[in-house]
Amino acid sequence: MLIPTLKTDRLLLKPLVSKDALQIQKLYPRWEIVRYMVSSVPWPFPDNGAAHYVNNIALPAMAKGHAWVWTIRHRDNPDNLIGLICLDEAEDNNRGFWLVPEYQGQGLMREASIAATDYWFNALNKPVLRAPKAAENIRSQHISASSGMRLIKTEKKQFVSGLLDSELWEITRDEWNAHHSS
Repeated sequence: MLIPTLKTDRLLLKPLVSKDALQIQKLYPRWEIVRYMVSSVPWPFPDNGAAHYVNNIALPAMAKGHAWVWTIRHRDNPDNLIGLICLDEAEDNNRGFWLVPEYQGQGLMREASIAATDYWFNALNKPVLRAPKAAENIRSQHISASSGMRLIKTEKKQFVSGLLDSELWEITRDEWNAHHSS
């Protein structure tokens, strides 16, 4: 299945391609972005970290139909990547995202998240979406809560910044569509 470009009022979500690794490598390795990532993310981030992720993890998973990864870009500046959002069939880890700090606090990730989550439910026809997050990641919590998700589990997990409380948020397709019907 070909992954489409998703459009919102302000954003273009373009499917990840190999050349995106160059911009990701410049933007991603910042403490404000990585501190709440799972501990498998290498830190300090290696010089080839983005190329390894894009070419050896993300693109092969996309080719197999197990993951859907988009770069996040402003519609009025489509050549510049400002973040990433991904959907994945992994158990209890179906959506993840990051946005460069300069663009946070403007509702852009919420906008991207709505587009990607709607694709999960209404294009891929998945029954449930679960999103884990560090409990300290208040902005991510707000995105989940405002979209109708509910907290279903808490536990301790290792993140780049250490052992933290972790939360698992969930929403079903029926709940999503009832919450987001116009």
